[in-house]
Amino acid sequence: MYQTLISVPDLVENLANPNWLVFDCRFSLADTELGLFMYEGNHIQGAYYLHLDNDLSSPITPTTGRHPMPDADQLIAKLRACGLNNDTQVVVYDDNFGAMAARAWWLLRWLGHDQVAVLNGGFEAWRKAQAPMTSHEPEPRQGHFTAHMQPDFIVDVDDLMQPNHPWQLVDARSVERFTGEKELIDPIAGHIPGSWNRPLTDNVEGIYFKAPEVLRAEWEALLKATPLEQIVHVCGSGVTACHNQLAMEYVGLTGSKLYPGSWSEWIRDPSRPIALGKD
Repeated sequence: MYQTLISVPDLVENLANPNWLVFDCRFSLADTELGLFMYEGNHIQGAYYLHLDNDLSSPITPTTGRHPMPDADQLIAKLRACGLNNDTQVVVYDDNFGAMAARAWWLLRWLGHDQVAVLNGGFEAWRKAQAPMTSHEPEPRQGHFTAHMQPDFIVDVDDLMQPNHPWQLVDARSVERFTGEKELIDPIAGHIPGSWNRPLTDNVEGIYFKAPEVLRAEWEALLKATPLEQIVHVCGSGVTACHNQLAMEYVGLTGSKLYPGSWSEWIRDPSRPIALGKD
């Protein structure tokens, strides 16, 4: 069973296994249909496509962030239509260090499906290995997945507005966005007061995740003695924050949570405080 990362050779070995399911999660914030366009041109053999806006998020409302949590029933129906069963091994990938695939990884775990892993190195590693690719979309196949929801995976904005709350936020955005020096996506710059900054790119070296011993040492240096169950991951819209949780889970630092609304939801209410700079 693979629950965090999987290598290209391990996926190649199991690509024809009928109890395995692969999802392409490539997506660009700058061009929201580019991922689907690339999928239609070439993708891992047998992979289905999950669209960040249409499948892995719900429509934006005046009070939500940019990528609200998807409707669980709709997501379950989509996954079943691709053949998901409760004992299926799922593999998800993208072409951006796993930043988008991690969202699908986290959502499947939120639905109670732990047998899901992100392809280490993503589509680039697959292509470099000259592993099987195609432009043909696989046929729909009906699965019978039954969800076991995990509501305790989530911390929401009301939790974070409570005085003396126990949560320690870790923000996965770039240093420039965290400090407020540069903000090209959201209308207000800065971060939630008290957050620590750990850019998701710090989890990788080249296209691959860092060696587990290196990654664990870096995370332990950041977290110090903070209880893991008090760590809450945030980012711009709740997508790339999942990458930091994936990195922690990969090295055995388990039990952290996610604030799905993240910065783009936080700033919807002008009464919520913001911070600038590194502190």
